[in-house]
Amino acid sequence: MKIAELISWFEEWANPAWCESWDNCGWQVEPGVLEKRARVLVCLTPTLAVMQEAIALDANLIFAHHPLIFSPLKSLRSGEAIAEMVRLAFTHNIGIYSAHTNFDQVHDGTADVLAQILELKEITPIVPTQAGLGYGRVGMLEQLITLQELLAAIQTRLTPPNLIFSPTADLQQPISRVAVLGGSGASFISAVVKTGAQAYLTSDCKFHQFQESRDRSLILIDAGHYATERPACDRLVQKFGFLNLDWVQLSRKDEDFRQFFA
Repeated sequence: MKIAELISWFEEWANPAWCESWDNCGWQVEPGVLEKRARVLVCLTPTLAVMQEAIALDANLIFAHHPLIFSPLKSLRSGEAIAEMVRLAFTHNIGIYSAHTNFDQVHDGTADVLAQILELKEITPIVPTQAGLGYGRVGMLEQLITLQELLAAIQTRLTPPNLIFSPTADLQQPISRVAVLGGSGASFISAVVKTGAQAYLTSDCKFHQFQESRDRSLILIDAGHYATERPACDRLVQKFGFLNLDWVQLSRKDEDFRQFFA
């Protein structure tokens, strides 16, 4: 399968036209690789480490969730990370493509994979955007479990370096309805409350957002940006594996940019 064919297949599933106005989905750098047979390195964030990995593995496409370029660039200067990524992309004929908020909305996208990991049933979007699609997922657990058991399951299945949750007096509180949204999802708290979810798994939550959730009887759980979105990248590799690609692999140089002192 050529890179152009792979991108066409993907965009039929997760149309870049669905991305938010502030976002930048689609081609970040296309150095003339469309007719090449696809050798794909999938990552969460396109970084210089991932680019060096792609060069070493003879990949010709970095398929990332996060965009390389969010805002219009005013300059490209030697030594700057984005400039170096662009230079290396053209030097080594490696395309960089990003699927961000369009990938968040679809079946088997970032939120959907989280819901599957927690084995949620009767799943619906937190905020529908079009038929069957939308941001986040909310659903029922297979059986009633305690908050402590839910936190333990998240820790085991996502292995975040740090798991934060809003104040609660009772870890034995029964939980049956859970909402999830990979990445920065604190802005959806009001929408989650309306779904009747008792707990909400997301990331990048601020101090007063934990307070807000507590005051609105919602248990806010922050497992970190990397831990909540990386599983969807792994799922993407699995889906690409069913296509006629020369080669596809999940990056081993992807990074969680937060470190915690033990």
